[in-house]
Amino acid sequence: MSDPAVAAARFDATGPAHCIQQRPDGVYADPAVLGTTVLAAIDGIFRSGSVLAGIDYPVLMKAIYGGAAALPTGADGRPQVRLARDIVPFNAQRRGLYRSVRIDDGEAEYCFEPVYLAGPGGEEIATRLDFDEFVADMWIKGIRFGIDPASVRAGIANPLLGSSVVARRLDPVAGIDATVVEVSDDIHRSDAPRQLSNGKLDLMCFQNRFPQVRGETKLLQKLPGRVGQPGFELSGMRIEPAPPADLDLGAYVGEGTIVEKSAAGEYLVAARTGFLNVDAKTRRIAVGDKIVSRDGVSARTTGNLQLTGDYEEFGDVQEKRVIEGNGITVHGSVYGAIVSRGGMVRLRATLVGGSVHNKRGAIGVDGVSANAVVQASAGTVTLARAENCVVSGTRVRIEQAVNCEIIADEVSIGSAEGCAVAARRVTIDTSAPWRGSEMLVYVLAADCGPIDKVLEQVGARLAQFDAAIDAHKLELAHLCAKPAVRKYLEIAGRVRSGETLLNPAQSGQFKLMGQAVAADLTRIGEVSAARKAAELEKREGQALLARFTAQRDERAAGSDVLLGEIRGDTQVRTLAFDPDGAPFHDLAPREIKAKLRGNGGTRLYAAVAGGFAWPGDRSTIPI
Repeated sequence: MSDPAVAAARFDATGPAHCIQQRPDGVYADPAVLGTTVLAAIDGIFRSGSVLAGIDYPVLMKAIYGGAAALPTGADGRPQVRLARDIVPFNAQRRGLYRSVRIDDGEAEYCFEPVYLAGPGGEEIATRLDFDEFVADMWIKGIRFGIDPASVRAGIANPLLGSSVVARRLDPVAGIDATVVEVSDDIHRSDAPRQLSNGKLDLMCFQNRFPQVRGETKLLQKLPGRVGQPGFELSGMRIEPAPPADLDLGAYVGEGTIVEKSAAGEYLVAARTGFLNVDAKTRRIAVGDKIVSRDGVSARTTGNLQLTGDYEEFGDVQEKRVIEGNGITVHGSVYGAIVSRGGMVRLRATLVGGSVHNKRGAIGVDGVSANAVVQASAGTVTLARAENCVVSGTRVRIEQAVNCEIIADEVSIGSAEGCAVAARRVTIDTSAPWRGSEMLVYVLAADCGPIDKVLEQVGARLAQFDAAIDAHKLELAHLCAKPAVRKYLEIAGRVRSGETLLNPAQSGQFKLMGQAVAADLTRIGEVSAARKAAELEKREGQALLARFTAQRDERAAGSDVLLGEIRGDTQVRTLAFDPDGAPFHDLAPREIKAKLRGNGGTRLYAAVAGGFAWPGDRSTIPI
């Protein structure tokens, strides 16, 4: 060991000693210039042939390479970077005790064995390695990082230990990628059974399958990525960690959502109140009036649905499952029941064994409808092909119908086979039987019986007025035919017109004539007044008859049928209905079947070929 002043002077000549301070209690590094400056100073110490006696290896590594562990602090609270007890020369004879190391895959192996020094007489004197010297020797051999003090000291204490790993590379610690977290409980579904008002559970319905959120609700938050910790090779070379992956929160923005940035962070926010929809493919989150589902409707996925808004389903609707909503679109096949309070119900695929009801809106099925019920209480039903179905609505349009019961205010069918069709207006391009069942067409004719009774009563009353008027006329003619009355009336007429002027004597005689026929004149006045009253009542009765007749004509109008081409047994019948009653098409499916397959009404036409139009011929009927 040498004097500290000598060691310090030797070190001063080799490198930047300004960051290393030799104190009575040890060797310190300036905490203000850690890192590469300390590395250069330590490298200068070791290359000058010195050793850091009493080295604090963890503090040395911290001072050069940094790390998570904190440096010890002094009484003043400032970090104290005490590297060693002293700086001493590395004895040249002892340097030869240290062997080379084997480096493989980031690990350094050293073979510990007994070591000897040459004595004065040439004899060998057993000695031991020193940890401080080991660090200095490894530094010169290129290992400047990662020495395991415990492993080295164990090898020094047990020279027969053999090969041991004395240093390891520090692999970098990967950072944390930017991620997205949910910040609202409103976006979570609840598949628990729905609790009814009586406290019981409806096992066929989920509690909240389709969440609804309010406007300005924060849905997602972006958590920024965090940089990882670097690693170091045994040589001290820095190994940078892979940079954390970033993400764009805008990739999650769908209709009805926006990205908001503030001091609190970056959030995906609902721009409106509505239903939350997540696209599994694009991961976009939308908030809108319509519920969009891609999982199908089944006991496993959704249960029965009772919805408040429009609904769009891309999967199938399982048998016995029910969707209740307001405007429903299904892209998959429907085997269950669709119930809509209004809006458009559109089935893009098939309807098999299920049912569709719309109280206030239209229904459309693009695919085949088979063994199904389709009813629009106040709307149009449009089907591509219907087989064994019950169909009703305000208007029904079907391209091809087979063995169906169809009732509406207006029916238009391209090809109908073995169907029972009832409507006020029926148009069928081609009609034919199906498997021995004839084609039945019912023209719904308004029941005018009550109005006919009123018209009959009004007509009878008018006849009574005519008879009374004729009787009054006959009595007046009889009274006016009496000679005295006729003469008096002639003179009175000339006097009133000024044609004849009477002198006093004639006036007296005219007065006596009036007194003689006074009773007849009074009767004439009474009969004339009665006739005028009867004529007035007749005119009022005729106006009432005209109004009721117009009502009847209007009630009976609008019923017609046109069969373009008949290709087998087809029968046309009239069926009375009450236009003032409940809608004739708004019946239960069982009632519709019973009504149309009961062969009721009055037979109007039957044929196996040709065409038919009622009332009157139509030029569109093929000849």
